[in-house]
Amino acid sequence: MPEFYVKTGDQVSFAKTVGETDIYLFAGITGDFSVNHVNEQYMARSKYGKRIAHGALIVGYMSTCSTLMIDKCQGTALGETPVSLGYDKVRFLAPVFIGDTVTLTYTIAEVDAQKRQSLADIRAVNQNGDLVAVARHVLRWVKDAS
Repeated sequence: MPEFYVKTGDQVSFAKTVGETDIYLFAGITGDFSVNHVNEQYMARSKYGKRIAHGALIVGYMSTCSTLMIDKCQGTALGETPVSLGYDKVRFLAPVFIGDTVTLTYTIAEVDAQKRQSLADIRAVNQNGDLVAVARHVLRWVKDAS
């Protein structure tokens, strides 16, 4: 197989404590003011007992990981630009609460040099080690304009 920018097993991580500001800024940007995220009294009656972070916010943290992987390859992708083709098999397995620290690990699982792309497995865990989200990311290197 020809050399490529990443190889199976390459890995990056990102950790972030989810704050009150993250929830409200994300709600404002997206327009998602669901009671699950912004109404403490409503959520106090729920199974969760308190507000939960937007799933899409966690996907945003996944995007940070893909950017970190791209940065790791910076300067090696001559004549090509790495772009995200999206996230497959995204699952939210447990709630993320305000004050939780999530750590995401992005691991290259497959490389297809012919297609100029890689597939990565992403795992997000909270401060207790509970798996809260997973996804698969497709990253493609697109030939630059001549």
